[in-house]
Amino acid sequence: QVQLLESGGGLLQPWGSLRLSCAASGITFSIHTMSWYRQAPGKQRESVALITSSEATNYADSVKGRFTITRENAKKRVYLQMIRLKPEDTDVYYCKAQYGPHEYWGQGTQVTVSS
Repeated sequence: QVQLLESGGGLLQPWGSLRLSCAASGITFSIHTMSWYRQAPGKQRESVALITSSEATNYADSVKGRFTITRENAKKRVYLQMIRLKPEDTDVYYCKAQYGPHEYWGQGTQVTVSS
């Protein structure tokens, strides 16, 4: 059974930093492209960052220079380091694993940026 479990969300003030973690099980983690998405109520889910099996990365323009995605294959984890957070970064953040046509999602973790 595939499971992706996000953690690390919380409430913090603008300009703060946070690291999200996603722990995977039930998949051959190293071959999967791992991604972080986010979604606000009533809005479409959007891609934030991804990292391929060869560790190439890609970021949404809105987070470039502030967010960093990394992976640790030995621990089957992917991370999203976020700095200089803004109120508009407030969302539920989801982890996704993809290999070919197969994709799996976590349940999400809430990040709230507010003064």
